[in-house]
Amino acid sequence: MTHPEAQTQTQTQTQTQTQTQTQTETDPRWRSVVDRESAADGTFVYSVASTGVYCRPSCPSRLAKPANVRFHATCEAAERAGFRPCLRCRPNEAADVQGAAVVARICREIERAEQPPKLEALAASAGLSASHLHRLFKAKTGVTPRAYAAAERAKRVRSALAQPGASVTAALYDAGFGSNGRFYEASNAVLGMKPGAFRARGAGAEIRFAVGESSLGSVLVAQSERGVCAILLGDDPEALVRDLQDRFSGARFFGGDAAFETVVAQVVGFVDAPGVGLDLPLDIRGTAFQQRVWAALRRIPAGATASYADVAAAIGAPKAMRAVAGACGANPLAVAVPCHRVVRNDGALSGYRWGVERKRALLERERGA
Repeated sequence: MTHPEAQTQTQTQTQTQTQTQTQTETDPRWRSVVDRESAADGTFVYSVASTGVYCRPSCPSRLAKPANVRFHATCEAAERAGFRPCLRCRPNEAADVQGAAVVARICREIERAEQPPKLEALAASAGLSASHLHRLFKAKTGVTPRAYAAAERAKRVRSALAQPGASVTAALYDAGFGSNGRFYEASNAVLGMKPGAFRARGAGAEIRFAVGESSLGSVLVAQSERGVCAILLGDDPEALVRDLQDRFSGARFFGGDAAFETVVAQVVGFVDAPGVGLDLPLDIRGTAFQQRVWAALRRIPAGATASYADVAAAIGAPKAMRAVAGACGANPLAVAVPCHRVVRNDGALSGYRWGVERKRALLERERGA
């Protein structure tokens, strides 16, 4: 027979749980928890009485029972109430830092995979929904997971074809293509040209070029069938031409005709007034990592700057500052891919492939100085 006091205590506990559940379910913050809204991160945290932890709204862990949930305005408030931070969603860490770490881990997973992983598999590995991972990955790298995987596969093909005596067949299978047909259908997107031409360092590719003069010195503009593939700055036009020929040593070069002079004039005008933008198709070729860095650079607003550390964090590789600097130095499209907007952590202007004075002048023009 149940003791009356115990029965009363049980009834009281049940009533309290019911009240708490009702309060939780009617609180608008509960919907953010149910939907795991990343946009709500940083606005509040919630604790779970049954586990003793507190979480951010987007935590991917199993949804807690409403009766066990309490809401707190800050992490400090949750900790004062006796709760510890969840080890999965790490609510006491900055969302940007955590997101960058997740993206960096997914990048490594893509790079190790023999075949491009499915978005759903990557999302499951990260403990996120497919749509959430897709948004987060693109926000941090500038490309989708699928595009990143394609760029990584392209890098493998390029590396394999660059080896002496390379076999196209072996290269394509090593890169994860299931058949010759699928590879050759995608070869222009993967290599920028047919694999045989790539193996011969651009043999057969046609590149038009011309050198114009700007207020910052000589400007070499080169264009392939796909778009502007080089914008080089300097004081010696002959040195700029040699640089171009070294980059595309197997290509056929043609001097610009009257129509191409219009393209050169647009680029020269853009160099003189970089804030107006360049409305021309670009043929941007580089490794998967370089593509990520260059995409991040193009997201820096005109007149603004970012440090190498900022760019490294933005692409999900916070420790790769030296590699970011290397990618900036390898950029073949001056101003169009704005590596001049990257500065040292203390804001000072660092080395610039085309001269620090040109870098300073470009930034001053973008700022309207």
